[in-house]
Amino acid sequence: METKVVNGLLILKLNMIQTVALAIIVYYLGAAIRRRIPLLIRFSIPAPVVGGLLFAGLATFLRTQGILGFELDSTMQSALMIMFFTTIGMGASVMLLKRGGLPLIIFFVLAVVLAVLQNVIGIVLAKATGIHPLFGIIGGAVTLMGGLGTGGAFGPLFESWGVTGATTAAIACATFGMVAGSLMGGPFGETLIKKYNIATPAQQGIRVDAAATAVQETENTVDGATLMKALGFILAAMGIGSIVSFYLNKAGITLPAYIGAMIVAAVIRNIGDVTKSYEINEGAVEIISDISLAVYLTMAINGLKLWELINLALPLTIILIGQCILMLLFCWLLVYFIMGRDYEAVQLSVGMIGFGMGATPNALVNMAALSEKYGPAPKAFLIVPLIGAFLIDFANALIITGMGNMFR
Repeated sequence: METKVVNGLLILKLNMIQTVALAIIVYYLGAAIRRRIPLLIRFSIPAPVVGGLLFAGLATFLRTQGILGFELDSTMQSALMIMFFTTIGMGASVMLLKRGGLPLIIFFVLAVVLAVLQNVIGIVLAKATGIHPLFGIIGGAVTLMGGLGTGGAFGPLFESWGVTGATTAAIACATFGMVAGSLMGGPFGETLIKKYNIATPAQQGIRVDAAATAVQETENTVDGATLMKALGFILAAMGIGSIVSFYLNKAGITLPAYIGAMIVAAVIRNIGDVTKSYEINEGAVEIISDISLAVYLTMAINGLKLWELINLALPLTIILIGQCILMLLFCWLLVYFIMGRDYEAVQLSVGMIGFGMGATPNALVNMAALSEKYGPAPKAFLIVPLIGAFLIDFANALIITGMGNMFR
């Protein structure tokens, strides 16, 4: 740990290990607070956001008061970000996708269209409020369709393009989206069911626990050897993926650093599925995914410069209100009608609101609440996790990058 003085302010400089250690402490602080405030659990606000925003707020107060500043090492943050998105690629099984059939393809296309519209609305409102158009994309598919993980990945990229405050704005917008998605999903589904007098499984006497309707994979015990094997596949994908990303960038294709690793991970997963020569334990991959995301997000939020949001507060609020209106209209007029105008279509619409505004857990929580009241929706519980958990991330990265390059 080093100290230095910059413009009369004492700066505490943490090295790589100290920064990671701080992130772990802050994460568990956030987890402890989250356990004591049920509202945070209801809105699926993760521990990294709770603890990270608390630390970022304290750090901002100390800096603005001229007391103390922090300088954090982001080396491991980048590596953990790539590791997390590599685990997403490991979940891209073609065999699983085949189970969804034509409805899955249609729903995926709708999600892609929504991501594009989120960016279009965001750009239009950003220009109307006099801020950089890239803030419109940040308040669009980057943080709403993409969630906290994508926001944390693209924020630094946009800042390298000269958009000051991009990372801070991304975390703020993603947090708003998670809350809004949790609030909007259930009431929206209830409204559709009552407005169109939709027949539900409950009316036919079908009562199944919502959790049981989700896609259930065979659970294997994850021991040290299994975890090590999964980590080996992930690190191999990261290594080869870095080479893929290098040549993509050399060819003039500007994509986030994790894209190459995601592609390689998906290839590794599907070769194993087809040839049966090896198996990747999904439980082990999920553990690695959860750990890498938790530490990566905590580190990203710890380093937020919240004072950069002061001049962006009103424009971002206008953009996010516009996004909420877009989401409700899109899921009502397109998703519900195109997906069949039945109970499954309602659940798919609610799921779209959940992961289109926040994250897949938000979607599943909203859908589960409806299932407990109205009965199971097995097709929706199959399709929404497959699209929201990994498939849309591939398309969304390309959409964001393509539209972002138009306004950089």
